Amino acid sequence: MRAVCYVLVMTAPAKPRIDTIKTGSKLKQWYWLKSDLAAEAKRFGLKSTGAKFEILDRIAHFLDTGESDNIAPKPRTKRSKFDWHAEPLTPETPLTNSYKNTQNVRRFFKKHLGDSFKFNIEFMAWMKFNEGKTLADACAEYKAMKKREADPSFQSKIEPHNQFNQYTRDFLAEHPQLGMDDVRRIWTLKIALPSETGRHEYDASDLD
Repeated sequence: MRAVCYVLVMTAPAKPRIDTIKTGSKLKQWYWLKSDLAAEAKRFGLKSTGAKFEILDRIAHFLDTGESDNIAPKPRTKRSKFDWHAEPLTPETPLTNSYKNTQNVRRFFKKHLGDSFKFNIEFMAWMKFNEGKTLADACAEYKAMKKREADPSFQSKIEPHNQFNQYTRDFLAEHPQLGMDDVRRIWTLKIALPSETGRHEYDASDLD
């Protein structure tokens, strides 16, 4: 297995240095660390913060058009002054655009959901993106999440930018007899290759 993958890498185009790439499509064929993209964005005088794929799109747009900003500015909204650290919380309290996961909020959920309550990534994301819903709605959503997690077939959602995590899940689902050392070795070889879609996803041929 290792020898075949080595041949694949040796016969594929060598990964270019990021600072030699001239087009957005070429840039997106290759796997880059976020730190690589942030450094390249700074070299062009572009905004270097944000999610990894936002930075990638920003650089690709610049390479293709010479324009420094392809992201429409977000309309300014008045930020709520509701203090999630200190304000009294009730089931009717609405989520605001100033929401934070505070100890005050944690105490509320422990009171209404039990001492086993813990913040998790999925629930924190739900809280962040559901402005206007109430804490009662949040409690109902948390219970629904825990019910889904109790299903033996449940799999947590992997965000699109976490390519390695998704690759690991798909690889081990197909080859449960293999381990993380195998995943890391094949992943390292995989990301040395270009991808037409710009994403590096598991394929059965990875182990041919």
